[in-house]
Amino acid sequence: MAVPKKKTSKTKRDQRRAHWNRKANLQAQRALSLGKSILTGRSKFVYESDDEATEDEA
Repeated sequence: MAVPKKKTSKTKRDQRRAHWNRKANLQAQRALSLGKSILTGRSKFVYESDDEATEDEA
């Protein structure tokens, strides 16, 4: 016979949400940092902008 699962405590729920938010904040911080470094030209990240792609095709 099916038995209902135990209720998750507020502490466990808050821990899960806090962990998810920390991961999201870290990814956002990394993306912002990469964007800034690309704009300043100090990036070691290899990328191809849309402008360069259209010039190669023409």
